[in-house]
Amino acid sequence: MTLSKFWFLMEGEFGENYAHVLAGTLVLGPFQLTASEALNAGIAPAEIWHAVCEQQDVPDHRRLGRDIPPVR
Repeated sequence: MTLSKFWFLMEGEFGENYAHVLAGTLVLGPFQLTASEALNAGIAPAEIWHAVCEQQDVPDHRRLGRDIPPVR
């Protein structure tokens, strides 16, 4: 997962502003770091996204992000 995909998923699930607040304040159990700290420490964005989803009880059907209709 790319860093841009991580932020796309975070902002899609939690909102553009709150996603960044959450990333900077929520300590993720598996890492004992916030998402921002974990990213800076080199932990894979996919692992961080999974930890956020688990800790915030994001339903499975929303973990891949929102559907975007194709451009015609």
